[in-house]
Amino acid sequence: MNLEEVREYCLLLPGVTEDSPYGPDMIVFRIEGKIFLHMPLEYADQRISIKLPPEEGQRLRENYDAISAGYHLNKVHWNDVLIEHTFSADQIKNWILQSYNLVVSKLPKNLRLKYSDN
Repeated sequence: MNLEEVREYCLLLPGVTEDSPYGPDMIVFRIEGKIFLHMPLEYADQRISIKLPPEEGQRLRENYDAISAGYHLNKVHWNDVLIEHTFSADQIKNWILQSYNLVVSKLPKNLRLKYSDN
């Protein structure tokens, strides 16, 4: 996958918005105002930062050189994933969806119900 494919996939998810609150070199994707994916544009090696359950993120970081603790983010919850030529598109989409669903699960109940089919 590349950054444009990640962007297209994120925008297919219900309720997702994108913006650049940190400047033109960083795009974030949100659900109900809560960030579930950071997409830095300044790196030569394309990457995304996603939220995962702490134990899964730790396991992935231990098993894959292409996954590390989120740079400038909470290293318990956020994980940087190199996306080009590292993992299948389906695997990357699975992690993006997992991040999205993790953030949705923390929303107030009335908002969570809007996204319960994902």
